[in-house]
Amino acid sequence: MRLIVYESSNLYKYKMKPYHDKKLLKKSFQPGHQVLVFNSRLKLFPGKLKSKWSGPFTIKEVKPYGVVELMDPSSDDPKRSWVVKDQRLKLYHGGNIERLTTILNLQDP
Repeated sequence: MRLIVYESSNLYKYKMKPYHDKKLLKKSFQPGHQVLVFNSRLKLFPGKLKSKWSGPFTIKEVKPYGVVELMDPSSDDPKRSWVVKDQRLKLYHGGNIERLTTILNLQDP
């Protein structure tokens, strides 16, 4: 019985993979575009209101195999840049990024 279930699940995966792959969109980045970077380390700290996207950053260079070199436009040092995988990026379309800040004033009782 287990063997039949195993074969059935493999057949389902085999048939569904082309369907899911057809829905994927190819990202294309060019030097000068502004992007947001996904920060995966925030998954360690639970919280609905924390933004997992940081940026915007400017693309300095697009390298082969999905590697993108970024630079921070607000930084004073133009040489400061770093390399990330394009899977962690999404295009930034402009506008302000809202950051939630809470200020609590504590008083002695």
